[in-house]
Amino acid sequence: MSKIIHSISHIAFLAAACPTIAHASGDGGASESSVDDDSFIIVSALRVPVEQDRISSSVTVLDQADIEREQPIAISDILLRTPAISVTRNGGYGTATSLRIRGADSGQSVLVLDGMRLADATTTDGGYNFANLLADDITRIEILRGPQSILWGSNAIGGVINVQTSRAEKPLEGRFSVEAGSRDTVSARAGIAGKSDGFDWKIAGSTFTTDGISAKSSGIEPDGYTRQSLSGSFAVQLSPNISADVRGYWADASNDFDGFSGDSPEYGLTREWTAYAGLNAEFFDGKFKNRIAILEGRTDRENYDPRRDIRQLNFDANGRSRRYEYQGSFTISPLAEILFGAEREEQRMTNGSVANNDAPYTLTPSRADTDSFFGQMRVTPIEGVTISGGARHDRHSRFGGNTVLSTGAAWSLNGGATILRASYDEGFKAPSLYQLFSQYGAANLQPEKAKGWEVGLEQSFLDRQLQLSATWYERSTDNLIDFAFCPTTGALPSECFIPGTTTTRFGYYANVKKSRTHGLELSAKLNVGGAYVQSNYSIVIAEDRTEGSNFGGRLARVPRHLANSEIGYVFPFGLTASAAVRYSGKTLDRVGGTSFLKDYWLADLRAEWALGDKLTFYGRVENLFDDMHETAGGYGSLGRSFYLGLRSKF
Repeated sequence: MSKIIHSISHIAFLAAACPTIAHASGDGGASESSVDDDSFIIVSALRVPVEQDRISSSVTVLDQADIEREQPIAISDILLRTPAISVTRNGGYGTATSLRIRGADSGQSVLVLDGMRLADATTTDGGYNFANLLADDITRIEILRGPQSILWGSNAIGGVINVQTSRAEKPLEGRFSVEAGSRDTVSARAGIAGKSDGFDWKIAGSTFTTDGISAKSSGIEPDGYTRQSLSGSFAVQLSPNISADVRGYWADASNDFDGFSGDSPEYGLTREWTAYAGLNAEFFDGKFKNRIAILEGRTDRENYDPRRDIRQLNFDANGRSRRYEYQGSFTISPLAEILFGAEREEQRMTNGSVANNDAPYTLTPSRADTDSFFGQMRVTPIEGVTISGGARHDRHSRFGGNTVLSTGAAWSLNGGATILRASYDEGFKAPSLYQLFSQYGAANLQPEKAKGWEVGLEQSFLDRQLQLSATWYERSTDNLIDFAFCPTTGALPSECFIPGTTTTRFGYYANVKKSRTHGLELSAKLNVGGAYVQSNYSIVIAEDRTEGSNFGGRLARVPRHLANSEIGYVFPFGLTASAAVRYSGKTLDRVGGTSFLKDYWLADLRAEWALGDKLTFYGRVENLFDDMHETAGGYGSLGRSFYLGLRSKF
């Protein structure tokens, strides 16, 4: 109870300014940047706005109404309800969280927040850890599946998650939400924003705390998690053709976790921030658009073990990613446009384990730089048909050059009621700093390379009240980086010594694997009167294609079958109620192992009651039947959970 009271003080601070200040602006309930007409959805995950019916790759768009109806705590909570996405979490909120798109490893997907590519140079695979990305002030999510390195460079083998936060629509407005629930969980979010001639601004913050569950399924001691965050943006029109904008994101979190043997008092601290500054210029009546920008992201991680008698700090890591970007686009005509750009990324990391003594310790530094050039053209030669194609070249300071290609087409028929898509895309992932330079690293690693294609059909009926879609995809990946163990007998190869020393190691990272993934994504959405139904089913067949005894074996922690379904009703008096189920098939726990994690069904109930256009009460029950399941062997998952909350817009 004391934790709830303490958290309420944070809530009061976050929420107090928002309703009182923003209420002075008069009219409430600002419109959001989503489009109700599904035939005219604009997607920005392609770095420029593109109508959804002109995109050759499959894409899922979740607007603010979708997000609020699902009531997610973390971004991963809503992503796993979309086609072909699975999530592995080592316990409750705040523990290590991996997201897989079409079976691709977590480090093989890119996360973009308000145009800022978030990167964490301290992770083992160089991917973003979704553990600390909660659903703060989120109004839109775009999921672009398949290799997307043509525009987003390294890591974009599985796809791109493009997240957007709110933008002001009125001179002064605000919003806040607060909820509480099981395990002394309390979450609060608030923000104020404004827009007028020549500039707009926004600032938002959040606080979250939970007692959590035991990270190890065999444990009994709960592992808690707390997090605070701030984000903001400011844009100003300097002249009719030139504008500038700055954006920023900051989060500070503390999470308890367990050791391999079970309950332990260990905990970790994570601080991350990303800042962006850009200058935009338009010429020739807006046909030629230019953007130059610099952004920097930093992540600091520290792990502590209170059982140590001298120094409780046992791990220290600091990562930095700095990017310089130029992007240009030229609209030749309403039927043809060109996108092009150049980028430079500089990654830096220091990390190391810390001994249990009072002697000074040193962290091992590492670095890698990448220079990139890309171009893409999209044309509509005949009405309804859009063809795209492009190329990207990256030069990495360690492995040298790499080029990827992409091409595709979309055909919109019957006024957009029928859409055919087909695409071929290539992707790559540069080795992470840890894989290159840690005590298990290898400086000669080459990039992972992927080739993928897909074909899809979308069909609408009953004046778009019923929408169906089907997509078949395939992807092959070579040069996969995996951990290679050293022999226990006989002479050791040179790779089994820490580079530059005579110290042996039990293994090292190497390009030793291949994989092949193919599958089917089906989805349906029906809206009739106040009733709605939405469902999706995915087959993800992800196999190891490396020559050897495991050839044809399943990749670890990739469910072969995934399904989601939700049915709800919007009552005339403002109440919306829904029931949802989610299925995840059994998964192989570890590569080369024989242990499988069982499949499971989860059921949720959700409701919200809008009192006018300014105040909404909501609540949900997650994991209604208290199913005990694991997404990673030996790690627990949240049982039945209850939450109640309210949100308001002014």
